Amino acid sequence: MMALSKRERTFIGTAAGVAALVAGYIYLVEPALARAREQAALIPAREAILTKRRALLGERQPYTARLQETSRAVEEVSAHLLPGATPPLAASELQKLVKELAGQSNVEVRSERILSPVERGALLEIPLEITVSGGIRDLVKLLYRLEGTTKILTVQDLKVRVVSVGQPKELLTTLTVSGYILPSAQPQKQGEKPEGAPKG
Repeated sequence: MMALSKRERTFIGTAAGVAALVAGYIYLVEPALARAREQAALIPAREAILTKRRALLGERQPYTARLQETSRAVEEVSAHLLPGATPPLAASELQKLVKELAGQSNVEVRSERILSPVERGALLEIPLEITVSGGIRDLVKLLYRLEGTTKILTVQDLKVRVVSVGQPKELLTTLTVSGYILPSAQPQKQGEKPEGAPKG
């Protein structure tokens, strides 16, 4: 085997060094530069996301205050609605309230009938048809007390007639009094009949 001259060794060493530099650039520097370019391209998007998050954090306090204000308003309105989460419970409470007001007004309850609930936007109307007997002043007292109660009540229908010709001051009055509840948000299960539906 022939010994390499100094010039050949220098050439081979230089070639090996160049090859090492090229390999280092291809396998180390180029991937690092590519990653840096990718990261640089992502910077504007990340800055935009960060700006949005900061803006959301800045808006959190007004939204929290608005939520608290809405919650207070809902509580205030709920205090004027009938107690009871379902129409039957609310109707029972309405019956008790109207009977109590009728007793305070010196009118006699002759009959009462709960009517079907009616959707009124975000509320559910619970109507009660009641027939009372008493004088005109007692009837006015009852209407006044119905209007003055803390619960939201409306008189939907009012029919007044004389009990008998011989007693013109004794009146028989049929009125429909309605109270309101927030409808239940519970979904109806498949195959389940709605509340109050006749059993088959």
